Amino acid sequence: MSGQLKEVRNRIKSVQSTQQITKAMKMVSAAKLRRAQDAVTQMRPYAQKLQEMLSNIVSGAEGEVGGSLAVDRGTDRVLLIVITSDRGLAGGYNANIVKLAKETIATRYAAQYSRGNVTIWNIGKKGYESLSKSNYKTSADFKDIFLNLSFESVHAASDAAVKAFINKEFDVVELVYSEFKNAATQRFVVERFLPIPRVEKKGQTKNADFIFEPQKEQLLAELMPKILNTQLFKAVLDAHASEHGARMTAMDKASENANELLKTLKISYNRARQASITTELTEIVSGAAALNG
Repeated sequence: MSGQLKEVRNRIKSVQSTQQITKAMKMVSAAKLRRAQDAVTQMRPYAQKLQEMLSNIVSGAEGEVGGSLAVDRGTDRVLLIVITSDRGLAGGYNANIVKLAKETIATRYAAQYSRGNVTIWNIGKKGYESLSKSNYKTSADFKDIFLNLSFESVHAASDAAVKAFINKEFDVVELVYSEFKNAATQRFVVERFLPIPRVEKKGQTKNADFIFEPQKEQLLAELMPKILNTQLFKAVLDAHASEHGARMTAMDKASENANELLKTLKISYNRARQASITTELTEIVSGAAALNG
């Protein structure tokens, strides 16, 4: 019986130690989430307005205004930029993004994948490790962006994607990432990056009439790459905030589960202790009775 009590005591200590770790990780993630949330909420309206404006200009322009970045060449060669995190312990965050990337390939680009025309660029180590093990055609050139997250590091990835599209290495570029809603909610999305999507006309809606200074072609050639850089940076910031939100929620659930487990273990310990005491008392009484007899 003493062996059983010792085993339960060791399990209680182990669960308490784990709970201390999960509580500390929750506090760290909460502090990081606050900064990441501030960054993405300040960036998102600006990035969305720029993207909307660019799509409206491209949609309302006649001819091939927008240059090669707005040309729809079909979907023969596909690039997916999959944004995950560098670390685990974030619940199903990374697994859901990888699952969405695989589903996108299976449903939209199955024919291209069978011909070997689907390439994946990973931002974040977890996505790279998972997709590499699944034998997808992946690239690790930008997987370490989160080690030094800045606009310049994301800008390098965006420039590389734009140049590859212009050089016709890829016909379509899509982003797979998690859009931050709040600490407990993330929306996993696939978003078109290139070619620049056009806005569908609805009914008699007129296109916005922009005044360009200098010439439209010159201005768009200068602004389009910068707007695309901002779009990718916004997606990375969204993913960064989503990671910390998912980890904070996961650690909070883990701490709650540890509490429940501790309650169960303490009840088991008390029952075993009571049984041990009862057994000892029975032995003492039996021994005393045998001596008296």
